[in-house]
Parts: sequence; C-alpha cells; structure tokens
Amino acid sequence: MRYRKLGRTGLAVSEICLGTMTFGGDGFWKVIGALEQDASTKLVKTAFDKGVTFIDTANVYSNGLSEKVLGQAIKDLPRDELVIATKLFGRMNAYGGDQTPEAERRSKNTNLWGLSRKHVFDTIDASLERLDLDYVDLYQVHSFDPATPLEETLEALDEVVRSGRARYIGLCNYAAWQIAKAIGISERSGLARFESLQMYYSIAGRDLEREVVPLAKDQELAILPWSPLAGGFLSGKFTRNGAGEGRRATFDFPPVDKEKAYDIIDVMKEIGDARGVSVAQIALSWLLHQKHVTSVIIGAKTEAQLNDNLAATGVELSSADLKRLDDVSKLKPEYPGWMLERQGADRTSGLS
Repeated sequence: MRYRKLGRTGLAVSEICLGTMTFGGDGFWKVIGALEQDASTKLVKTAFDKGVTFIDTANVYSNGLSEKVLGQAIKDLPRDELVIATKLFGRMNAYGGDQTPEAERRSKNTNLWGLSRKHVFDTIDASLERLDLDYVDLYQVHSFDPATPLEETLEALDEVVRSGRARYIGLCNYAAWQIAKAIGISERSGLARFESLQMYYSIAGRDLEREVVPLAKDQELAILPWSPLAGGFLSGKFTRNGAGEGRRATFDFPPVDKEKAYDIIDVMKEIGDARGVSVAQIALSWLLHQKHVTSVIIGAKTEAQLNDNLAATGVELSSADLKRLDDVSKLKPEYPGWMLERQGADRTSGLS
C-alpha cells in the first residue's frame, strides 16, 4: 500500500479508501449491501491490516446506520492512524426505511437537507454522535445546493474546521465552474477551502477528464474516484454474452455506455489473463496509474472481494498496457477542447 498527500495539504491517505455504503442495509440501501456489525468490523480490520487507513462514509448511507456501524468497527483501531471521512447534504430516510408519520412529516421539512448554515451545524454534530468520534478528518458536501449561497456554506464549513470538528473539507459531484467559484470565495474571504473532489471516475466513465481533472491539477486538489468499477459493471461478471449478477443487475447505476464498456472489458480481460489477475484489478490499477488520482474508493460485501480489490495495488501496468487501455476508453473530442488543444499546441511549439 502506498500513501499520497491529500492535495496540497500535509495529510497522507492510503491509495485505497474503504467505502462503507455496504454497511447497514436500511431501506433502499439493502440493494447496495446489508452487512451487519460483525461482518463490517471484519472488513475494516482486514483493510487496516493491509494498510488501508482511509475510510469513507456518509450520513445518508443506510439512513445513518453506516456511520454507526463504522464507529463501532474502528473502536479497537488507533484513531490517530485513521483518516475518517463523512458527508452531508441529503435528507435522511429519503430512500426508504422507517416510513412512520414522523418520518413523513420530516420528509417535508426543507431545513433537514441541503447546505444551509443550520443544516451544516446540525449534521456534523449528528454524524459525530453516530460515529462516536470527537472529529472527522475530512468533511465533504455530497452535492451542490442550488438553494443556498456558496458563501453561506463555506462560512459554515470554515466554522466547523475552526471548532475542531473536522480537519479538512471536500466536495462531491460538482461541476468545474462550481468548484472554481468555491475556491475563489474561500481564498478571497480567508476561509477553509475544499481540498478534495470525490467524483465518479472509472475507465468506462472518463468524463471527469474534460474539465475537472485540469482544474484539479491547477489547484492541487485531490481526486477521490467513487464507483471505480462503474457500479460493478467492470467487476468481470458482465460480458457481451452474460447479463451478470450483483448490484448492477438490480440497480443500474452509474450510467454506462455498455457497448463501449464491453470493448474496454475485452482489452482488460486480455491484459488480466496474461498477468493472472482479475478484470476488476486491471480497472482499479488503471486508476491507480493516473497521476491525478489520490485515492480510489472501493466497496465490498465479502472479504474475498475486498482482498481481490486490494491486490490491485500490486498490479503494475506497462506503457503498452496503458496505451491499449487509453486507446479503447478515451473520450471523443468535444468543443472547445479540440480547439484549445490545437491552438495551444501551435502556441507552445518550439518552446522549452
């Protein structure tokens, strides 16, 4: 296991991050995973023993149960060696679970989700209580809130950092212009700024490379890919001749261009077979070979699945392998990208 700096900060994180969306299984979240406490604790311990010190959860995962399970799972681990991340934004019990009259009433209260000052303060305290921690290392906004000014959100998050309840802040699922605007506000106002971007990124979904990756490189932001196996589509279970099984078979997310993905899988299988490793390990290794990626978030339902994914850290891809994978998965040129590349090349031609 290797360790990398979280963007421009001094914080080091393991190149693999353990995601906990499979912990708990309340309501809708059973589709993703329903690991109870003992099984979750065993996965956390296995990951830690193999060098994983970075663990990610969210308040909405299993309607808070994932945070509770994780809090118990790390009880016997050294807190100062762990980097614990959680998220806020979504409404609790929005995806099934206890549909009591109280839950029905609360579902209509718009103050119970979003990124307002009130919700930021209420949510960090509730997450810390569920996790049974005094602080989290990384506090992430799960989505952009069009109803709340960025200034209000960033000022509230800055107070969370200054109070010691979080060490750093990050974001998920923002457009490049929203990220740039947020950074500008933080720098002008002397506020804690977003240091990491948790975004969907896989060899079958490289859209991030159009705008967000160049921004992240320029601003020294950590990229933390979620769903690196495209919701299981790149697990090796799905082929042109078979429908596959598991989460993707019942929850078809995130969106994937399946025909293109099958072409990618064909190449990954050839490379994997030649090395005696799984298709999933090739998909994860490709991400780990991208210099702009800091830590890849994996989820698991079984110890065997976790171990297979962790083994990707030992898969070294050759330049020829990387070229084959890049060629089969690269994005189609879009404007203004192709024009910027053409004019930029002309401008820098002959310059050292």
